[in-house]
Amino acid sequence: MPPPPKNRGHAPAKAGKGRPPPQQPGRRMASRDAGERAAFFARREAATVLRRVLRGDASKRAGGSIKSLVYSPSVRNKRATFALVCQTLKYLTILKEVLASTGVLSSKWKKQEELVYVTAYDILFGQEIAVSGPVEQFIMLHKDAFRMALEKMCAKRKVNAVEDLLSKKSTVKPKPRFLRVNTLKTTSGSVIEVLKKTHKVVKDDIVPDMLVLPPGTDLHKHPLVTDGKVFLQGKASCMVAVALSPKPGWKVIDACAAPGNKTVHLAALMNGEGSIIACELNKERAKTLQHTVRKSGANNIETVNGDFLEIDSNDPSYAEVRAILLDPSCSGSGISTERLDHLLPSHSTDDQDDAGSTARIRKLSAFQRKVLSHALSFPSVERLVYSTCSIHQAENEDVVSSVLPLATSLGFELATPFPQWGRRGLPVFDGAEHLLRTDPEDDLEGFFIALFVRKAAADDASELAKDGGALGVKRTRACTTRNSGLRAFSSLRLSRMDALCSIWRL
Repeated sequence: MPPPPKNRGHAPAKAGKGRPPPQQPGRRMASRDAGERAAFFARREAATVLRRVLRGDASKRAGGSIKSLVYSPSVRNKRATFALVCQTLKYLTILKEVLASTGVLSSKWKKQEELVYVTAYDILFGQEIAVSGPVEQFIMLHKDAFRMALEKMCAKRKVNAVEDLLSKKSTVKPKPRFLRVNTLKTTSGSVIEVLKKTHKVVKDDIVPDMLVLPPGTDLHKHPLVTDGKVFLQGKASCMVAVALSPKPGWKVIDACAAPGNKTVHLAALMNGEGSIIACELNKERAKTLQHTVRKSGANNIETVNGDFLEIDSNDPSYAEVRAILLDPSCSGSGISTERLDHLLPSHSTDDQDDAGSTARIRKLSAFQRKVLSHALSFPSVERLVYSTCSIHQAENEDVVSSVLPLATSLGFELATPFPQWGRRGLPVFDGAEHLLRTDPEDDLEGFFIALFVRKAAADDASELAKDGGALGVKRTRACTTRNSGLRAFSSLRLSRMDALCSIWRL
């Protein structure tokens, strides 16, 4: 039989020496009411996120990870919402079975089923009291029936507690908290001075302006983060922009830019000089991209709500593009744990094991070959980075190998980003040793990076590599305040690849 919910009531403290006087009833009531109101709205924010997560999971067109959806600007109570979404997903199978066995989920409530799931979790397994809303009243009315259904489930499966009914899904191995210092607004030294007062912080030994803090460090509400002076960005994700290393003053394209962390990293590497065209096909994700650009303070980024594939590489407007960052739609298999995909209904070990042969992977790799070939066609491009957050050979080495004949005919060759990095590409073709992989075994996400350099520019690349970095350039501090505008190509049409642009970028 499942244990009864904990009584969260507290006896009033006795007055006396060393004790504060008893809190007035009115003040206690106001405090409780405020907490219940916060919980009321957190449940509704969690339901909105849960709806997007479940619909995206069912259609295989996720609009973002659980974390990215929760930590979007539209969610106010992020911590409570995140906890509710994760816990509701964890108990979702049980909640569905309880609601089905009691037969109370009528068509009226079916339209709000995500809010019913969140509220049922919160009342049955979280907090017992809840502010009076229609859904809360509905759950409270049937709470005894739900508890009886839980008891029957436990008895039928011969377990002692509800927790024993939970599926044994994979857990997330704690990883260090990585921070990228936004050198458009501050310096690494200044950030370290602030953080070392309350946290253990060290500089990363490979990525410039990257700081490393202990696992579990929560800085989402820290002023450095909210002011855009640091970005909570993984190390592998930051390696992508550093591998490209565009020079200050260059014209650059970020072909699939949202949510924009890599885009604004490029701006910082360029000291805010030159220009970046940041393309994003999906309208909602383009808004997120614009928000990231504003937060960074970069004023050399133009956000474009349009399809990179529709840009004419021979258009004189793009004749001076010198570098392209291409991080297209991918399976996200390298960050599935970070994305908390193990909480999704569709997740299973078997599905992950044979994912490389699925129709979805084949469609993605076909798109990746197409967009990489297009990126190589820009006549003045000297440097091009192709990256994914996938672990599948079909999306990584196979894509690069398939375009190598075209790249060679256009004067490109593979270069070696981060030559000191030990984990390289799978040895499936000559030259794969130039490719770079990161892996959870390295306490990182699973990323893949390929760097194409036009042969005429290869000597310059070698000079940049002499500092022992990743073909990086030295940077100075640059503060900018003007925000970039969001425009759309009037000549662009949304292609059928819109379905594939439910992207997994960090």
